[in-house]
Amino acid sequence: MYLHDLGIVCALGSSKAEVLSSWLAGRISQAVPPVWLNTAVPAISITADLPTLPPDLQRYACRNNRLLLAALQQIAPAVESAITRYGRSRIGLLLGTSTSGIAEGESAVSRLLTHGQLPAAYHYKQQELGGATEFLVHYLNIQGPAYTVSTTCSSSANALASARRLLRLNLCDAVIVGGADALCHTTLQGFSGLGALSRIGCNPFSKNRDGTVIGEGAALFLMTRESAPIALLGVGANADAYHISAPRPDGSRAHAAMQNALLEAGRTAEQVDYINLHGTATLQNDAMESRAVATLFGADTPCGSSKPATGHCLGAAGAIEAGLCWLLLSALNGELRLPPHLWDGEPDPKLPPLGFVTLDKRQSKRLQYCLSNSFSFGGNNVSLLIGRC
Repeated sequence: MYLHDLGIVCALGSSKAEVLSSWLAGRISQAVPPVWLNTAVPAISITADLPTLPPDLQRYACRNNRLLLAALQQIAPAVESAITRYGRSRIGLLLGTSTSGIAEGESAVSRLLTHGQLPAAYHYKQQELGGATEFLVHYLNIQGPAYTVSTTCSSSANALASARRLLRLNLCDAVIVGGADALCHTTLQGFSGLGALSRIGCNPFSKNRDGTVIGEGAALFLMTRESAPIALLGVGANADAYHISAPRPDGSRAHAAMQNALLEAGRTAEQVDYINLHGTATLQNDAMESRAVATLFGADTPCGSSKPATGHCLGAAGAIEAGLCWLLLSALNGELRLPPHLWDGEPDPKLPPLGFVTLDKRQSKRLQYCLSNSFSFGGNNVSLLIGRC
C-alpha cells in the first residue's frame, strides 16, 4: 500500500525537512527533566509550539492530541483531497498510542487530592486510549473505520499493518494512520522502576549502554491503494509472549518478523539498503536485536538507531521511525545520504558486529528499501519494509 504523505513532529523538528536535516546531521537530543512536567526524571521533550484544539473539541484537549494535530496539519491538503475524492465514509483512521493523555489525568488526580475537586477543564476522554482517534474523527468529520491500537512500543507499527488490512479488505479507500505519545509521570516512573532508564544518555549497542531515554512525538501517514513514489511493501509481525517486559534472548522471533516482512514483499536481505533498528540501548533489547539482525543481514547492511535523536517515543515510535525511513526514500533526500548511528563508538564485544553508519561514511550508492523494527513488551514484534516504487 502506498504512503502518499507524512506529517511528523519529534525532538528532531516539527516539519519533514527539519526532521530529515537534523537526523542526517547526526543531532543528539539532550535528555533533561521536562520543566512543564515537573519531574526529576530526564527525558527528551518537544519544545516547539503546538497547536491548540478547537473550542468545540476541548473535551479532548491534551498534549497527546496537540502532537497529533501538529502532525495532521502537515498533511492537511492531502487529507482534504482524499476526502473530496473518496467521500467521508471511505476514509479510515488508525492510531497507535500507549500513553494517550495520561499526563492530564495525573494532573487532575493531583488537583483532586489537594483541593478536593477535579479541574474544570478535565474530561476523562483526554486520557482514554481511544480518545485520540475520537478526536481526529470529530475534527475531520470522517465516517470510515476508526480505532486505536495499543501494544506498547510497537503500537503505531501495528497500526500501519492494520491500516493496510483495511485497504486490502476494501473497507475504505484511504487511511490516516500513525501514532502519538506524550511524556507523563506514569511512563517515566514505570521505566525507572524496571531499571530500564539511562543515567548517562541513550547509547545503543555500546558496551557502556545502561538504558533508554523516553521521548515524545507523533507521525501520521495518508495510505491508499493508488500509486505513489513510496509504499509499505511488507510487514512481519508476531508475539512470542516470552516475558511481560524482557525480549526473547535469542532474537528468534524478531528474526522471524524481519524475514516475514521481506518474504511478503518478495525481497531479499541483500536488497535492503538501510535498517532503522529498534535500538533502545537497554542491555537485553540490544543483545537480542543484534543477534537477529546479524543472523539475517550479516555485518555489512547499513543500520543505526534513531533513539538518541528522538528518544524512545513508545507507542509513537513505530510510526515516527517508519516516517524517518520514508524521509530517507523521499525526494527530500536527493543526495541519498544515510543518518549516522549515534553512540560512543565503543562496541559491546559480547554482541555480533553490525553495519553501523558512521559520520564519515553516510553516502549510499542506492537507497530503495528501508526496514524499520519495533519490538515491544510481551514480545510483540513488528518489522516494516518501506520502499521506492
